[in-house]
Amino acid sequence: MKSGSVRIIGGKWRGRRLKVPNVEGLRPTPDRVRETLFNWLATIVPGAHCLDLFAGSGVLGFEAASRGAASVVMVDAKEEVVNTLQEECKLFKTDHISIYRATLPQQLRPLSHPADVVFLDPPYQADLLLPCCHYLEENQFLADTAYIYLEASQVIKDNELPNHWRLIKSREAGQVAYHLALRELKKHDYHRK
Repeated sequence: MKSGSVRIIGGKWRGRRLKVPNVEGLRPTPDRVRETLFNWLATIVPGAHCLDLFAGSGVLGFEAASRGAASVVMVDAKEEVVNTLQEECKLFKTDHISIYRATLPQQLRPLSHPADVVFLDPPYQADLLLPCCHYLEENQFLADTAYIYLEASQVIKDNELPNHWRLIKSREAGQVAYHLALRELKKHDYHRK
């Protein structure tokens, strides 16, 4: 992919463009998919604590921040990507976005607030989507009720996901299968952990 840009489609930064670094395998989530996703999350994102893993262009994290998220943590393994995200963040003059470099999921740092919303869009060929789901669940990164956006090259099934997770939305667009999973942990589930 050539260096380019992608635009934020809603919220206070609507229309602002983000640089997309020329990094192999980087594919920003298309506008149409993002529009559907943020329609799904319209009542969830305002005030939510969001985690954007494999952040890439950062468009999902910045979109969430634009739409009123309380905090956004963006993580990516590639130095060039993280440097670009940090430069973009300075331009937005916001202090509720934090960005760092890490190999995922092993180097994910503890969060100051459990994530209400997670954007999970790893490189398709890396086979990291489901391992990351299980890592987030097993290491208590998620709020009792959390929404997880999953993007993959093929449809995901409920039985592949951790306990307490279920798919509530699924769509396909071209080569992309995207889903919204709901993680619900009820009080009586705590003793089973």
